[in-house]
Amino acid sequence: MTDDSGIHPEAAHPADGEHAPGERAARRPRSLDPVELGFTPRKPVPWLAPFLLISTGIRTLLAMLFGAYLDKRELQNALDARIAKQVGPDGGLWLDYVADLGDGFNATYSVAYLLAQPELVVDGHRLPRAQTLVMGGDQVYPSAGYEAYEDRCKGPYQAAMPVAPTERPALFAVPGNHDWYDGLTAFLRIFVRSRDRHFGGWGTGQSRSYFAVELPGDWWLLGLDDQSGSYLDDPQLAYFDEVARRLGPQSRVILAVPAPTWVKAVDHPTAYDSIDYFIRTIIAPTGAHVRLLISGDLHHYARYAGPERQLVTCGGGGAYLYPTHKLPQRIEVPPKDTLSRRASRTRGYDLAGRYPDAARSRRYGWGIFARLPFRNPGFTTLLGTVHTLLMLAMAGVAANRAGTTEQRLFSVPLVIMLGVALLGAAFFAKPPSAGGKRHVRHWILGIGHGLAHVGLAAAGTWAWLALPLYEWPWPLPAVAAAVVYGPVIGLVSSQVVGAYLLIAGSFGVNLNELFAGQGIEDAKSFLRMRISPDGALTIYPIAVDRVSRDWRLNPDQSPTASWLLPKDPLTPRLAEPPITLT
Repeated sequence: MTDDSGIHPEAAHPADGEHAPGERAARRPRSLDPVELGFTPRKPVPWLAPFLLISTGIRTLLAMLFGAYLDKRELQNALDARIAKQVGPDGGLWLDYVADLGDGFNATYSVAYLLAQPELVVDGHRLPRAQTLVMGGDQVYPSAGYEAYEDRCKGPYQAAMPVAPTERPALFAVPGNHDWYDGLTAFLRIFVRSRDRHFGGWGTGQSRSYFAVELPGDWWLLGLDDQSGSYLDDPQLAYFDEVARRLGPQSRVILAVPAPTWVKAVDHPTAYDSIDYFIRTIIAPTGAHVRLLISGDLHHYARYAGPERQLVTCGGGGAYLYPTHKLPQRIEVPPKDTLSRRASRTRGYDLAGRYPDAARSRRYGWGIFARLPFRNPGFTTLLGTVHTLLMLAMAGVAANRAGTTEQRLFSVPLVIMLGVALLGAAFFAKPPSAGGKRHVRHWILGIGHGLAHVGLAAAGTWAWLALPLYEWPWPLPAVAAAVVYGPVIGLVSSQVVGAYLLIAGSFGVNLNELFAGQGIEDAKSFLRMRISPDGALTIYPIAVDRVSRDWRLNPDQSPTASWLLPKDPLTPRLAEPPITLT
């Protein structure tokens, strides 16, 4: 096992405008054309698009069923087991953390642009650019793939910092569940390589999908890869056993993990088991203290404070906003009702900070009515299609007309359409690919949602039969229904879905869909942390209330300058006062 001293050796950069061996020269674009940029800026993912819902569900199901067969962590035992070391010129270190970043260009690049600037002035604090950047998971959406990484992640970050400054900052990345959808193939090719170890102006510093970094003041940064909380593989445990030999009672640990299982354990008590196992068997025997647990996955900022440890979620790097108003005020970690036969002593943690605040988060929820149909046109089209078929089936029964042979051939029995509507709504309340148990509230809300659509279909059928269009000879009624009725009922039914999501969200059901359906780009966040030479760690939670949506070429032609500038300045602020750990 080798050791890196100082800034990662492959991260050193001779001078502005020069390039490390193997690094492709970053030619500055002359326009915003994708050919000039070298990547295609993407729109936010329409998360309720029918084909995307199906494909994501299939990928999630495959990952659950066949994850062990696709698991490349065992193979990483053949890779170098490097322990890195990061120290700034003054003996301290500036460290950035960003997660859930590879979505729409405007949000992703807004955060990348701020991370890349030589200095940020935030609420009177002068915060220089970090010497180390940690990406905390889900570097790309909706699924891993080289092209998706280039367009949604690596391209925007290269545009933000195309060439490294004199001392190249290092980059370490934790894989999230979306990075795992291809079995970690693209992630390893981008972040774990033996040559061309650069990511825009950052130098990639890890040799596996997990990492350990020695920091100033006997702080340590450990990044875990637990494949969405399943288990920790033997090569990874052996790697961290070696790391543990360097820890002692004076050591303090920052543990970066793919998901905030301390929050998820409220509903799924076993969610925290693998992290607890790691702390209990690897860290605790050394006498070292885990002072900070940090994660993305939930797209907001939230901090739980305990007597010895801070639990921070910061997934505001670019993906759609996730609500904060349903966060529990107090959690117990590990949960008392875990099925684990051995567990650490349970401690209580209180919700100490969140962004956006609860009131603003609730207000965002009401935006579902305006955003749902236009952010997800495919979903609205699907609703219109299902309702049109349901109306035609109801109309055929209500009018008591057998119709021609062709009409009977293309008609759908009413009982089938009613089953599709009710079962579809019931499963929407708790998809089979979603984790956790299906509770009574899921059935009640889901079936209630389905009955609301049946009622809407009955009203739509009554209105349609009152029009002369239904009396036209076949197949003109079906054509008229598709052209006239379908678009109208699609918009109306989308509002029914919006009302359901708002009501269900108040019971903690379909909260993700309530906000994913809106694709809110604003309210982003990341962390800038400072480890002083004396070992004090200060966390600055940085919030961006509104991302930029208009960009212009940067007239500054220096190699390290960002390619694009926001037409309206970005104004970061602190989500809460700085937090200091000693």
